[in-house]
Amino acid sequence: MRQKPFRPGSEISQSYNSGIVTVYRVSDGAEPGFAPVPVLERKAVLRYEELRVGLNRYYDARQNQVQVEKVVRVPRGADISPQDVAVTQGGRQYRIDLVQLAQDVWPPSLDLTLAKTEQVYEVSKLDT
Repeated sequence: MRQKPFRPGSEISQSYNSGIVTVYRVSDGAEPGFAPVPVLERKAVLRYEELRVGLNRYYDARQNQVQVEKVVRVPRGADISPQDVAVTQGGRQYRIDLVQLAQDVWPPSLDLTLAKTEQVYEVSKLDT
């Protein structure tokens, strides 16, 4: 039997209703020969669905001195890496600690593990 929209029978539809997250690349904005100045370059603005942080993920991160704050699911398509910074609608900044492919969901999605960051970057109000 065909489903609308057509997709394999085992996949479930994923919604992204929790909010909007902006993903930034951290680059060096200093002139050559000067001290590095971290500058954020916007890569993508994505809708996300907040997921539950599992106990294993939470305690494994704590063993490595990482404080996992959130796990969010975003649509696949943007080039997101663990060196990027995620900023939620409220202006809260997180370091992307882990990027994983989500299995058995439609549309294809990524799970981002967001960790507490000590470095706070300057973000203009127009970018958020």
